[in-house]
Amino acid sequence: MRERAGYDSRTARGFADKVRADATGVVPLPEKVDAAAAGPLFCGGITVFNPLVQFDIKPTSNVGVIGIGGLGHLALQFYRAWGCQVTAFTSSPAKREEALGLGAHDTLDSRDPSALKAAAGRFDLILSTVNVKLDWNGYLSTLRPKGRLHIVGATLDPLDIQIVPMLFGQWSVSGSPVGSPATIARMLDFAARHEVKAVTETFRFDQVNDAMERLRSGKARYRIVLSH
Repeated sequence: MRERAGYDSRTARGFADKVRADATGVVPLPEKVDAAAAGPLFCGGITVFNPLVQFDIKPTSNVGVIGIGGLGHLALQFYRAWGCQVTAFTSSPAKREEALGLGAHDTLDSRDPSALKAAAGRFDLILSTVNVKLDWNGYLSTLRPKGRLHIVGATLDPLDIQIVPMLFGQWSVSGSPVGSPATIARMLDFAARHEVKAVTETFRFDQVNDAMERLRSGKARYRIVLSH
């Protein structure tokens, strides 16, 4: 990759202004999807949309989303547009208002054990978008019979799960990465129809070092897009 003014190419080897791909793996963008902001949909968007299709989530389902970040803010929009009753788990008062604005019907304080206890048997699906260890048993207790805890955030710690309550509740724990080209095409059409959009910050290509520093700081809201 050739040098660009203003950044160190050693930290940007994955960036390019052109790409060649097999036609069978390329999905056209619907006209209503802004090409400049479509990138996050091919990552965070499909990651949270895929479980809707994979597990045949019903529009009447009661869904909890853990984490309001790069994945979670898209999950709130998709699951609300799907027709689900959506609750955002968050410990930040600032994130509470933002979650409601993004589509959550309700919020629940994830650091309050009494709030988790009060939500026992409430959810058909809990989608975890975070990469940290949590009180998984506390979250499992909020599932309805045959409910599912589905993990799309790449937590590296083992899951400490009590099996007996899981057996009696007939709960499932699962995980998934992104989705197939067919599911991506379906996701893009759904996003276009319901105006689901990533919240992005835009940097020019020659500001890539600034963009990377913004990302490392954890202050990005919620996806960073590079433009020419």
